[in-house]
Amino acid sequence: MINLEYYAMTINKFKNKRKTPNNKFIPSLSKKPRTDSTIKNPMDMCPVWHLGTLDVNGPWGWHAIDKTFFFNEILPKVTNFEGMFWKEILAKNNHEVSVSKIISNAQKRLTKINLDDTEILVSLRLTSKQRIWGIRAGNIFRILWWDPEHQVYPSHLKHT
Repeated sequence: MINLEYYAMTINKFKNKRKTPNNKFIPSLSKKPRTDSTIKNPMDMCPVWHLGTLDVNGPWGWHAIDKTFFFNEILPKVTNFEGMFWKEILAKNNHEVSVSKIISNAQKRLTKINLDDTEILVSLRLTSKQRIWGIRAGNIFRILWWDPEHQVYPSHLKHT
């Protein structure tokens, strides 16, 4: 059997306790989240090249490039981009393009190489026709295609 007298004393003991906790301090209502001063805006950073997504075999694959052409023409231009910030690169003849606007064969190629979850590609202009296509994630440029004939996203000149 339960000793009712002991039980009643125990309940009364807890009833007399304060039910609200004591505050150590009163929080400020004007709090702002802290930011890490070491984190920079990717647009204020130089590009970093990533070759893991390089499409070697497709219609805009890198397999068709002559070594001499690569080292004499492409590499110096890509090296020139390394000394620029992304905000400078994208302010000139280079731009982001929605995947929905590129040609259907390029969209199908993205599906085939398991990159169909990509929404935006970046086109880097080397000459009037030649482009390097890739995916920008922060300041990292994941190189994808070599487009020597401007086929992935053809431009239509006005009044022609």
